[in-house]
Amino acid sequence: MTLAYFPRNIKDMKALQTTDIAIKKIMDNELARQQNGLEMIPSENFVSLAVLEALGSVLTNKYSEGYPGKRYYGGNQYIDQIEELCRTRAKELFGVEHVNVQPYSGSPANQAVYFALLNPGDTVLGMELAQGGHLTHGYQLNFSGRFYKSVGYGVDKKTERLDYDVIRKIALQKKPKLIICGATAYPRTIDFAAFRSIADEVGAYLLADISHITGLVISGDHQSPIPYADIVTTTTHKTLRGPRGAIILVPKIVDRFHEQYHNNTKRDLAGLVDASIMPGLQGGPHNHQTAAIAVALKEAQEPSFIDYGHNIVKNTHALAEALVSSGLTLVTGGTDNHLVLINLLNTSISGKIAETLLDEVGITVNKNMIPYDPKSPMDPSGIRLGTPALTSRGFTEDDMRRIGKIIASILQNPESATIKDEARTLAKELTNAHPLYPELTN
Repeated sequence: MTLAYFPRNIKDMKALQTTDIAIKKIMDNELARQQNGLEMIPSENFVSLAVLEALGSVLTNKYSEGYPGKRYYGGNQYIDQIEELCRTRAKELFGVEHVNVQPYSGSPANQAVYFALLNPGDTVLGMELAQGGHLTHGYQLNFSGRFYKSVGYGVDKKTERLDYDVIRKIALQKKPKLIICGATAYPRTIDFAAFRSIADEVGAYLLADISHITGLVISGDHQSPIPYADIVTTTTHKTLRGPRGAIILVPKIVDRFHEQYHNNTKRDLAGLVDASIMPGLQGGPHNHQTAAIAVALKEAQEPSFIDYGHNIVKNTHALAEALVSSGLTLVTGGTDNHLVLINLLNTSISGKIAETLLDEVGITVNKNMIPYDPKSPMDPSGIRLGTPALTSRGFTEDDMRRIGKIIASILQNPESATIKDEARTLAKELTNAHPLYPELTN
């Protein structure tokens, strides 16, 4: 058997072509779908070829349970160097004292924070899933709602924005041990300072889940939670533009409450987080993933990444303006970040139908509940879309205005074959103008 570097041309995947032609053909089709479609799900992005190379490397062969210098297996001297480099880059990029880069993904990262700070049955205050929060922020069918006493907050029914006075009242009444701020479908900025004030008033830990907005925090287009949160979690894809994975950031390692013990030994927040990941919840980390995260963090340290964050916000504003000017209703009336949420109640279609219609013309979005949605989660009244992936391809504000107008036309005229043909033509024109991974197909 011979080892090869990641192929610069997908046609050079000769081993896969020989071993599993079925998987190879599906991969070819998925590459073509990504190249020829408008990817507008705000939690998705396109990684660089350098990230792809690290992810598809020989590092996947090594088992390395434990932490650098304290592994349970031999032969980890180079794996230790990769993980240390990844942690150092994250600490420098975010300005924090400690980082854990081993979580397999965002949900395990949040679970690790629960495991580190809470006991089963403790009260947690988080944003309700139906109002824009995440499953792990207290949804009743998730571990966060099954093993902890979950209390939810939402948005004001009229403004559809967070009302910090209401959140404060809930916190004062329920006395949570942990407050979570962060969202998956909230198009406005989050005031982390306000959440810190509430957490201090009730004596709670504050967890900021910035998975969606990390790239915007780095570029300065969103307030940073680092000065305010006890712990910060983030996925490494989405606006950070890395591989699927997650990291846990500990701004200050001192445990403010000095209540956490393990084997009768008091630990700081860094020790609690590390112990909750391993041996608490996970075994060996995915070393190829760690290396790919390290590459993405290096890319995020470049000045060009600041421009990237700025362009995401500019593009989303342009998209929102086009949708509104075309007669569609947006939750909160607009956006401050990377996503918009369209309210379809004044149209003839549901979110599920809208998702299917757009998918037929090469525009990928996801159906999504809107605040106080009268419909069910599987057939909600909204769709969620954003600009991180298209911005990575170099799409401009003018491009986003054209896309917004054609999306509105489709949603307002779902039976029109002519408009669908126009959308397919636009998708082809724009994707040809902004090619994705030409190195893999040319």
